[in-house]
Amino acid sequence: MPAPNPDLPAFDPARLAPVKRALISVSDKSRLIDQATALHERGVKLVSTGGTHRAIAAAGIPVKDVAELTHFPEMMDGRVKTLHPMVHGGLLGDRDLASHKDAMHTHGILSIDLLIVNLYPFENAVASGGSYEMCVENIDIGGPAMIRAAAKNHAHVAVCTDSDDVDAVLADMDAHDRQTTGTLRQKLAAKTYARSATYDAAIANWFAAQLDETPKYRSQGGTLKQELRYGENPHQTAAFYSDGSNRPGVSTAEQLQGKALSYNNINDTDAAYELVAEFGAVADGAKPAVAIIKHANPCGVAVADDFITAYKNARACDPVSAFGGIVALNGNLDAKTAKEIVKVFTEVVIAPSADEDAVEVFAKKKNLRLLIAGGLPDVNAPSLTQRNVAGGVLVQDRDNGAVAEDDLKVVTKRKPTDAEMADLRMAWKVAKHVKSNAIIYVKDGSTAGIGAGQMSRIDSARIAARKAEDAQEAAGWDAPRTQGCACASDAFFPFADGMLAAASAGATAIIQPGGSIRDEEVIAAADEKDIAMVFTGMRHFRH
Repeated sequence: MPAPNPDLPAFDPARLAPVKRALISVSDKSRLIDQATALHERGVKLVSTGGTHRAIAAAGIPVKDVAELTHFPEMMDGRVKTLHPMVHGGLLGDRDLASHKDAMHTHGILSIDLLIVNLYPFENAVASGGSYEMCVENIDIGGPAMIRAAAKNHAHVAVCTDSDDVDAVLADMDAHDRQTTGTLRQKLAAKTYARSATYDAAIANWFAAQLDETPKYRSQGGTLKQELRYGENPHQTAAFYSDGSNRPGVSTAEQLQGKALSYNNINDTDAAYELVAEFGAVADGAKPAVAIIKHANPCGVAVADDFITAYKNARACDPVSAFGGIVALNGNLDAKTAKEIVKVFTEVVIAPSADEDAVEVFAKKKNLRLLIAGGLPDVNAPSLTQRNVAGGVLVQDRDNGAVAEDDLKVVTKRKPTDAEMADLRMAWKVAKHVKSNAIIYVKDGSTAGIGAGQMSRIDSARIAARKAEDAQEAAGWDAPRTQGCACASDAFFPFADGMLAAASAGATAIIQPGGSIRDEEVIAAADEKDIAMVFTGMRHFRH
């Protein structure tokens, strides 16, 4: 382990460092010319590479090619151009050490005081579905090496990894006679190492996805999307980061109106949109579907011929819990449905798109957040989920398991009717998004009762039935909608009692994974009640 040099002074946040020479190499050139001009006007000598050099030179701004420093041409399609002592010596040379200054003088190495580099867009290459070769070609080598070198030498060098950083440097120079403060350089160094780690994490996770093995090392990175007022509770700090995957949903959505999203809003909105995506996109021919979420659990889901009917049916499942909930749609939000939604206090509405008239309806509710996601996530696409535990991280594939028609196995004497099978399949989709132990009752394309997160499956069955009775009372129906309903259980029934509780609520057909040592006992009890039962062979625990 290298020891600190005793001749080095302690880091001083107030210490100023002049900016006389800058090396610029950027893939994002949207603000390149304006910022290169600003640096030139402040007397900074510019050095650049490849396309960045050509763009600056074409704008008439004096700039040297990095080859003039290295005395070595760019080669191998640009893979080798900055990996040279003339570059890294200029970035790493410590101006406080006589030995470093002597080495720089002996070898003609010029100091570089400002480095502006944004890395090859690897994350974008992956998110856009680029080929293997395209993704590999977008792995930056020289960029990460330079920014890490400059960040290490932040006592003297400022490093910028995006255009906002350059703005901060220019402001600092203007306030301190063309010099940067140690405070800013330290902040930029910290950001640089976080960016480098995020970049490497994206590459490592992409490689892991190409291989059928569990990697020895696992990392995760993200880019700050939003600072949050607090976390789940006011005493917890929180922030929202995008992982760069561009999966349609809350991280990619445009917020058209309403106050800033909270930690709980984001978590619940993600749960709602991932659930409604199970039913496909209306734009692709699917029927309108609406999901209402409260505290990360569905309190109502419905499919209908139009959104206003689907919304009304979903809300009717649990109108009390729907108050202050999150509403997700799998298609374009129309004004008629928007007018119905605003009758009840709603925190967030998310949809792929919305009519202008619907947006105008919501505009009258200043606190209601409207998010337009532009599309639905692919529920079958592979990705990872992570959860922190004490001293570690649990990593798993996202639950994208789907059961094909041929995988369903009728295990009782009576087969489900076509109507029951349709409701069973819907209940199974919803069960995947309900906290375990989960019991879901569905009738005619709408949830009739949802029991979530109980320690006992029979308790979930009873709670779901009670919810249905409460909904009956609120709506003034003659009977709860569980009468003649289909029931889904996210995992097998360990005893017949849970299944019998569902039967008592009115279920006539049940879908469950099967696999209990008491399956035969449960099947026999179903036969005795003339209940049709289907096994999926797949479990959907969600903790």
